[in-house]
Amino acid sequence: MGVRSGRKLVAFDRRLGARFVAGADEAGRGSLAGPLVAAAVLLDYDRLRGPRLTPLSSLNDSKQLLPEQRERLFHAVLRLAAHVSVQVVSPGEIDRNGLHRSNLRALARALRAVGPAAEVRLVDGFKLGSTAPPHRAVVDGDEKSAAIAAASVIAKVVRDRAMRRLDALYPAFGFVSHVGYITPGHSAVVRHRGPCALHRRSFQALCYVDSPVEHDAALDLPRAELVEEALASAGTELGVATATEGSTASDADAERDLERVFAASDDGERAPSQTGADAKDDPAPEARLRLPLAKPTARSRAA
Repeated sequence: MGVRSGRKLVAFDRRLGARFVAGADEAGRGSLAGPLVAAAVLLDYDRLRGPRLTPLSSLNDSKQLLPEQRERLFHAVLRLAAHVSVQVVSPGEIDRNGLHRSNLRALARALRAVGPAAEVRLVDGFKLGSTAPPHRAVVDGDEKSAAIAAASVIAKVVRDRAMRRLDALYPAFGFVSHVGYITPGHSAVVRHRGPCALHRRSFQALCYVDSPVEHDAALDLPRAELVEEALASAGTELGVATATEGSTASDADAERDLERVFAASDDGERAPSQTGADAKDDPAPEARLRLPLAKPTARSRAA
C-alpha cells in the first residue's frame, strides 16, 4: 500500500464537492492499557488553497508517519483546521460498554462536536450507526482523505502525550515506551505485578490469565483521581480541548470517565511515540519489576 502525499489526500476530499469536510479517526483501539482517543477535524477547502496547503504536504495516516512528522503535522492541523474535537474514552468506560461500542460513540461525539457546518462527514473504516450525524464510511480512509488523516494525527499525538505523562504515575509498566500496547516487556510486568488502574480489564489478554496477582493495594486508589491529575499536567497552551462521556455512579469499583478537560501542551516534548505496529518494547523490563506499582499523588497521600 503506497504512501499518498498530502495533496492527493486533499484531492480526494475536494472531489466530494463540498467546502466543509470533516473527518474522524481514533487512536488506542488495540491498546491493552490507557484511554481510547477519538478526534474529528473540520477542513474549510475554500481557505486551503495554494501556499496554505504546504504544511500538509506530508499528511498521511498517523501510523505511516515518523514521530517528528506527526508532531509537525499536529501543529499544522491545529493552525489550519476550521475546528478540532477530541473525545477521550477511559478504560472504565471501555470495560463497562465494550470496546467497539465505546469507539463508535466517541467517534460520533467527535463528529457532532465539530458543529453543523460540515457538509460531508467521513469516518475511517465503518459506519457509526443511526444516532450519529450523517456520515460516510471510507475503507482505509486515513490513507485516502486529508480530513480523516488529520484526525488520526491529532488523536495519536494527544494520546501518546497523555500516556507519557501517565508513565510518571505508573513507572513499573513502561508506558513511555509502548504507550499501553502489548509488548513482551509490558506483558512480563503485568504477569509479575498484575494489571494497574489503567489496564482494560475486559480484554482477554494472556498476561492477565498468567498473572498470579489479582489485586494490588495500590489499585484501591480511585482510578479517576490518578488519571485526572496526570492528564491535567498536560497544560493548555495549544487549546486542544477534550471531553468525555458522563460516568456511571453505580460502578463503584470501575474507573469513572476522565472528568477534567485536558490539552496537549507545546512543552518541547519530542519523545518517540508508537502505534501498535511500531511500539517499542521496554529496554529493561527486569528493572521495572522492582519499581513501585504506582506513584502516590497529592490527594492519595492525604487519604
